[in-house]
Parts: sequence; structure tokens; C-alpha cells
Amino acid sequence: MSTETILIIEDEQALIDVLKYNLTREGYTVFAATDGANGLALAKEIIPDLIILDVMIAPIDGFEICRELRTSPETEHVLIMMLTARGDELDEIVGYKMGADQYVVKPFKLQPLIQRIKAILRRSVGQVPERDVVESSGIVIDRNTFTATMHGEPIVLTVTELRLLWFIMNSPNRVFSRLELLEAGRGEDACSTERTIDVHIKSLRSKLGESHTAIQTVRGIGYRFVPIDD
Repeated sequence: MSTETILIIEDEQALIDVLKYNLTREGYTVFAATDGANGLALAKEIIPDLIILDVMIAPIDGFEICRELRTSPETEHVLIMMLTARGDELDEIVGYKMGADQYVVKPFKLQPLIQRIKAILRRSVGQVPERDVVESSGIVIDRNTFTATMHGEPIVLTVTELRLLWFIMNSPNRVFSRLELLEAGRGEDACSTERTIDVHIKSLRSKLGESHTAIQTVRGIGYRFVPIDD
């Protein structure tokens, strides 16, 4: 059973109840707050492993809570998963700039979200925190500005392609399943399937020129990023 602690800061009590019930069943210790001020105070008190944070919560919104947590030495390394009903790309960029580790748009499917929570907690154990800017094989991805360059020249990527490339470059040589990549690249889009990832990977490779060979197919599983000697 898990020993990680999760704090839910969310103003929808029904959603709290569903998440708390299912996460407790998975073995997590779960706390909850229904307003931003209490949630921020509780986060500083218990120092959870992961905070599931509603962006639109009051009286302190999720962006401000995230900023305060990231500027406090006690909570700067706490994982933060933002939940929002607003799927605007600018909001997502702001969320990452404030220090969010994940950004999930409502409505979402429950079980994929649970698996996503498990994955982010699992990756954090004994590993170096993900970097906002990654560089390898002549490619530079900046998650803060949602920009990409190759050998100093801009690459025009879709938001999904940029998320995927940033995600696999953060863990070079690790094999990711299509489901993991779907969650990293598309969030909780109910219209997507795991095979959607193949389409995005094909498009990515077409834009990376000679560096496209860094994205390798692992038959029957998914993909990995294997750095090319610069």
C-alpha cells in the first residue's frame, strides 16, 4: 500500500468526495479543503506529497496558491496538479509558469486521472525533478514559454507535440507506454485514443529533421527518447 499524502484543494464537495474515496482505496492518505485560504494553510502544515489544486477556487485562486507554495522552502518541491474548467492555452502556460507539474482540464475521466496521479508520484520517487527547459540532440524545449528550437532555429510545434517532446526528453532512454504519453500530451480528452499518440509522434518526427531518430519506437509498448551525440 502507498504511504504518500495527497491534499485536495477544491470547492466542489462532490468532486472531493469522489476523489477522496478512490484515492483512499488506492492506499493514499487524503486531506481536503474547500477554499483557497484553508487549503494553503493546510498545505504548509502537513507538507503533502501531491496537491490537487482547483484553479478557480476562492478567496485565493489556484495560481496564487501555486506561486506561494513554490516560493516557500518547505513546500517548493511538493507536486502540484492543477484542475480547471478553463481549457484556455494561456491559462495552462500561466499554470506552468507558476510551478504546476500537471494541468488537467475538467471534465475528466476518473480512472485515467487516478493512473496519472500514480504515475506522477511514482516518477518523483528517487528521481531528479522534471526540468522546465530541456536540451538534447540539438533540440531545446522550454515549457515556461511553450517554445522549441533545433540548432538555434525555431520549430513550429502544436501544444500537444511540445508537451510530448518535453515529457520524453525529461526522461531520456525511458520507455513510455502510449497511455502515459496520451495523458502527458492530451490530458483527459475523452475523444482521444492511445493510437492518437502515433499520429502526433509521426508529425513530431517530420519536424525534427535529422534529429527525428532520437524518438524511437518500442514495439508493442510505446516510445522513448534516445539522445543523439551532438
